[in-house]
Amino acid sequence: MILSASGWRKVFCNSGEEQDSSPEIGSANSLISQVAADTFFDYLVDKTKQDFPVIAIGTDTRPTGKLIANAMIRALINKNAIIQFLGITAAPEIMAYSKKLDGFIYISASHNPIGHNGMKFGINDGGVLTASENAILTKEFLKKLNDEKYLEKLTEECNNCPTSKLNSVYNNCESSKYNAIKTYSDFMNETISDTSNIIEQNKFFSLIDDYSSQNKIGIVCDFNGSARTASIDKEFFTKHNINFYSINSKPGEIVHEIIPEAENLVYVAKEMERLHSENHHDVVLGYMPDCDGDRGNIVYWDEKQNKSIILKAKEVFSLSVLAELTFSLWKNKNNESFKQAVGVNCPTSMRINEIAEKLGAKIFRAEVGEANVVNLSREIRNSGYTVRILGEGSNGGTITYPSSVRDPLNTLFAILKLLILRDNNGLFNIWCDKLNIKYNGSFTLSDVLLTIPCYTTTGVSENRAILKIKQTNHSILKRNFQKNFEEAWKKNPIIKKYGFTAWECVITNGTKETRNVKDFSLSEKGGLKIIFYKGDNNPVAFIWMRGSGTEPVFRVMCDVKGNEIEEEKELLEFETMLLQKSDI
Repeated sequence: MILSASGWRKVFCNSGEEQDSSPEIGSANSLISQVAADTFFDYLVDKTKQDFPVIAIGTDTRPTGKLIANAMIRALINKNAIIQFLGITAAPEIMAYSKKLDGFIYISASHNPIGHNGMKFGINDGGVLTASENAILTKEFLKKLNDEKYLEKLTEECNNCPTSKLNSVYNNCESSKYNAIKTYSDFMNETISDTSNIIEQNKFFSLIDDYSSQNKIGIVCDFNGSARTASIDKEFFTKHNINFYSINSKPGEIVHEIIPEAENLVYVAKEMERLHSENHHDVVLGYMPDCDGDRGNIVYWDEKQNKSIILKAKEVFSLSVLAELTFSLWKNKNNESFKQAVGVNCPTSMRINEIAEKLGAKIFRAEVGEANVVNLSREIRNSGYTVRILGEGSNGGTITYPSSVRDPLNTLFAILKLLILRDNNGLFNIWCDKLNIKYNGSFTLSDVLLTIPCYTTTGVSENRAILKIKQTNHSILKRNFQKNFEEAWKKNPIIKKYGFTAWECVITNGTKETRNVKDFSLSEKGGLKIIFYKGDNNPVAFIWMRGSGTEPVFRVMCDVKGNEIEEEKELLEFETMLLQKSDI
């Protein structure tokens, strides 16, 4: 079982097969679930000083979710916790709702295959536990798993859980879910409009509503049976005069692979083309969430080519950053003390630096992991910056403050704001002014994309981005890599071929980024990046590596300025070759 801050995950299906869609989890996995819930309860009592904390529990739509939830509910009943069971719920929904409670347990394995499952834990700050807090929980969890007397006692208590109390939790599910939906919808109003003031929210959404009532806009979603099938998506769009279309909208109707990358976005792209063939020319955007509904990548309608185009994850994040930074400038145009920043993970493309620089914002980088980026952004805010937008740009995940989790609705509305707020002081106009581009007031999303800096970046789900590494001590691996890299720098022809004149090692551990590192092994299990320069201060490419915290793989990637497909390919092969040579 992988026990990272991003989530505890394993194959929960009783067969042990990761593609098995059976709901059965077996007695061992039931007990693991009960120990996890019992441990989190004790942690929450210590943290909140509440004897009977209020805990929300919810699941995504994986087949094993119901039995894991049942096991955890039994354990919490025996602790006399106050339980609000939401049933199927999207991750952003339960996290928004938890702000009113003491904590939450979310049962999900995000984008992992269907036989996987797991848990995410959080208190009432709207996000998952930090890495340091998760470490405390993990230590106690492992300690309890090695106490046979405790396990026997817990098993007996859970087996004898009073039926009346169990039924009471399930009977209250509908009202708990209603409250969660209402809270989440209100929170989305605040997040999208960037204000908690109801009057200001209404003013903002009136701009959206007026435009969409005069100019037909349609959104199509391939739910793929995800948790978002039971959330606010349809109602939220339609109340703002935006037409909503969907496929695979039955909860648990998981008809293809879960990860929302290009190979799985073809289904929503085809649906957009089908709708246009039937004269639904209002459809401009499509999306597909992962199973827990916190991540969703985008397809758009290209009016020039008259077809749907799948956006790469990095392009999605770039659009979101461009939209939210210009939106903040639009709102704070007369505030001289206003200074913006963006929090991203280490492998996020350098195109974000170019966008931020043009808009007067500063980039801060953390180690891979949503919790790391969220906590880094909190630190940046405490130092006086406005951090409206943050996220793991390497996989397209967009987090919009005050949310602490990715949300496809925020991503979609960021793009919609770019398209809708389009007067002489509109968002795209602000961006064009910074680029010294003439703006004529008429544009499409295709036009916006043409203005974004061009980079060639490895996709996170590509086979070549995932390596199997035998060496479990990553400090040793990276020390070996340093030796091989420094030798290759002097004599490998690829360095001369692409005109690199200097390099810099950058490492990220948690929320800390360290530059000009002389000892690669100091990154340990964190991120390691080599930036290549032409001239003194002209970064033109980087290679990056890190062992996954949620899967037994080693991830690598490359980012190159410009449309340089061959250079990106050769640099990634160069990195892979050196890593394989170092894996001893």
